[in-house]
Amino acid sequence: MSQPQRAVILSAGQGSRLLPMTAQMPKCLLDLCGRSMLEWQLRGLSRMGVPEAVVVTGFHPELVEAELRRVTPQNMRVRTLYNPFYKLADNLASCWMARAELTGPCLILNGDTLFEPEIAGRLLAAAPAPITVTIDRKPSYDSDDMKVVTEGDHLRAIGKTLSADRVNGESIGFLRFEAEGAALFVDELERTMRTPEGPGKWYLSAINRLAESGADIRVTSIEGLEWGELDFPDDLIQVRALASRWLDQERASSRDTSTTV
Repeated sequence: MSQPQRAVILSAGQGSRLLPMTAQMPKCLLDLCGRSMLEWQLRGLSRMGVPEAVVVTGFHPELVEAELRRVTPQNMRVRTLYNPFYKLADNLASCWMARAELTGPCLILNGDTLFEPEIAGRLLAAAPAPITVTIDRKPSYDSDDMKVVTEGDHLRAIGKTLSADRVNGESIGFLRFEAEGAALFVDELERTMRTPEGPGKWYLSAINRLAESGADIRVTSIEGLEWGELDFPDDLIQVRALASRWLDQERASSRDTSTTV
């Protein structure tokens, strides 16, 4: 398995379900205890050794670019890629816009997923596979969850409308690709974008079609680790609570280090 050299972060959307907070600000820039979602993500990726990120922008790209100038980790290269169709299309189109970046070992991350760094570490340490999908498990799943059907460590289906009796996990929106899997994914993006309904689809619908066609797609569980998705106002309460706890842990660790020195 090759170490991914790049993460593509899908941050083009406005986050209309969070209005009015996102009236003039992309949701990836909402404040989570003094850091934006984007800053938390870059810190987590950098901590796990990912050297480069490509942030797909759309709504108010100048604000995202200004944030990157302020918060990009010193040991990381970050570039932006503008998606001019963000108002008309879903995130499959953002992946299609970034297809030239998906040429080898790489990661894709939803721009609204807050994760503790060890989640990235667990994904990077997973057994080699063309495509690996991070999943969590819980007692029940709601209509907005990106649900999965797995068989052992193989992904059999992924989507929001899967039959409840088949579902045994949910995707957290964080994937790893080897070169072979990235090429398969880009081919599927190309096919989908040539259909009338293609631009309006989620990129994970392309992963679902690959899984249904028999492609070797694996899952790795991040059960026991902390993450949150930011879609609704109630989610903001949850992710801010996570961020607050992580900041407290950082401060405690810093105090311990200074006391030892």
